[in-house]
Amino acid sequence: MIEWFVALQVGVAVIAGVLCLVLGLAGRVPSDLTMGAVALVVLLLVVQLVMAIVAPALGNSPSGSLAEFYIYLISALLLPLAGGFWALIERNRWSTVILGGVCLAIAVMVYRMGQIWFVQGA
Repeated sequence: MIEWFVALQVGVAVIAGVLCLVLGLAGRVPSDLTMGAVALVVLLLVVQLVMAIVAPALGNSPSGSLAEFYIYLISALLLPLAGGFWALIERNRWSTVILGGVCLAIAVMVYRMGQIWFVQGA
């Protein structure tokens, strides 16, 4: 993993989460803007997955448990799929709020993944 990429991911996830929460609480249904913000978060998670697969082979091993890291990463990849499915099936303001909650949860999970990779002792 790369530290600046973790910070970028957390920042994008927080911005997307706050955007979805504000729009949802304002009464907006899921739109291209909110679904696009979630899609950007997912794209960054997929890039993170590729980097997490390649990094140990290049000598950048995690300081914590690799299994715990991948459990967080796979869970973070599943959250927006479930939230996006919900938003497409039940198109109301609360679906947009759920998308915001999903993005904020991903921000916390990515932050924790950074701790596992860089800080936590094995």
